[in-house]
Amino acid sequence: MKIGELAERTGASIRSLRYYERQGLLAPMRQENGYREYSVLAEEQVRTIRFYLALGLSTEQIAGFLHCVLRNKEAFCEEVLPMYQQKLEEIDGQIRLLNQIRANLKDRISSILLERNQGQEEKI
Repeated sequence: MKIGELAERTGASIRSLRYYERQGLLAPMRQENGYREYSVLAEEQVRTIRFYLALGLSTEQIAGFLHCVLRNKEAFCEEVLPMYQQKLEEIDGQIRLLNQIRANLKDRISSILLERNQGQEEKI
């Protein structure tokens, strides 16, 4: 199938498909005229790539285990679990940071509102 058909079937943009190819995640055949020709398996491959991207993994991380998960069940790919654990730690760190920022903003809002109220009481 051609790149446009693959894009339509998977919901991925043509630009994304070309990017996946440059990253080594997708390897279409080339026709004599230079057009990309994708096998029927490419559709599953693109859906798998998009799934892992939606989990927040990078294309570099995905490249490390993609062929394994396409051949086997994810549970049998040793490379996947450490990546999931690393990503979860990263997300937990981001949540901690966001909670700190949130608390600081709430404190600043309270402080501003308190100062405004005190200023209004002094005018009365």
